[in-house]
Amino acid sequence: MKKSCGKKYGFLTAVILAALGSTGCTGGSREAVQTEAENENIVIGFSEVGAESDWRVANTESMRNTFTEEKGYELMFNDAKQKQENQISAIRNYILQAVDYIVFAPAVEEGWDEVLQEAKDAGIPVIIMDRMINTEDESLFTAWEGSDFYAEGVTAMEWLEEYLEEQGRADEEISILHVKGTVGATSQIGRTEGLENGVAAHENWEIAACLEGEYTQAKTYEVVAEYLETDTDIDVIYCENDNSAFGAIQALEEAGISYGVDGDVIIISFDATEAGLTACMNGQINLDVECNPLNGPRVEMIIQQLENGETPEKYSYVDETYFVPEDLTEDLIASREY
Repeated sequence: MKKSCGKKYGFLTAVILAALGSTGCTGGSREAVQTEAENENIVIGFSEVGAESDWRVANTESMRNTFTEEKGYELMFNDAKQKQENQISAIRNYILQAVDYIVFAPAVEEGWDEVLQEAKDAGIPVIIMDRMINTEDESLFTAWEGSDFYAEGVTAMEWLEEYLEEQGRADEEISILHVKGTVGATSQIGRTEGLENGVAAHENWEIAACLEGEYTQAKTYEVVAEYLETDTDIDVIYCENDNSAFGAIQALEEAGISYGVDGDVIIISFDATEAGLTACMNGQINLDVECNPLNGPRVEMIIQQLENGETPEKYSYVDETYFVPEDLTEDLIASREY
């Protein structure tokens, strides 16, 4: 196992010299030791925030499919079960095991400086994926890659404005039920800000309530069903991921409220997973904004740049789009990787 990107060559040289000293200077021995050193895997400690959604599962699989032994990697995996304290413990464990790189998708934005300073002191590069952290010291991490969550929210609001105009409802009072994801996560913060700015720009739009769906179908079903017991006069449900949309749909069906295309309630969702797009194609979801979970290859590109002595971009955003029912076919959905 290598100590770090910056120290590995000195470490390997010491191993080779020690081995040569103990085995003699025959050509065969030297070649054997060099081959063993060259075949050493790059060790990556990866802390995933959890498995709360279809998107998250796809993200994990992308990492596992990318960092394989056949490609020269050893991937150490931790499921944090959506708890920051579990991720901090995992990162400290990776530091103790002297991995080459630490990769993590932070549960929330705050509270990372101490443990990342420990990684920096150990000389281990840290790559943040998907969500962001809030720190005044950006030297604590090497690179970040993921989605522009605020832009996703803006896209959703621009679409809603155009859709209401097409429906002849531009001047109507529009009541929006907001189902937040995990509070404090970058995706929640960005998508929420996009919604709030969109509402602020329209005098006839209002947010009826903000509920915490935690990015899960079960929790969203629970909070939306409870809300609908006292208020059914809503025009839009803004769900911050596909699994939340499924929970909201379940609650609407049980309350006898129509939704989706030709329904009373417009459903806006994020992620564009296979299940989400299928529901969109079937008219259950009006808009599904893409959030690409295939982060493995992008993280690998950063690591390979570091291995080659290059400096990767500090921030890199993935290009994303959105989907409405008329855009979708079974073949298109089947052609996607998630």
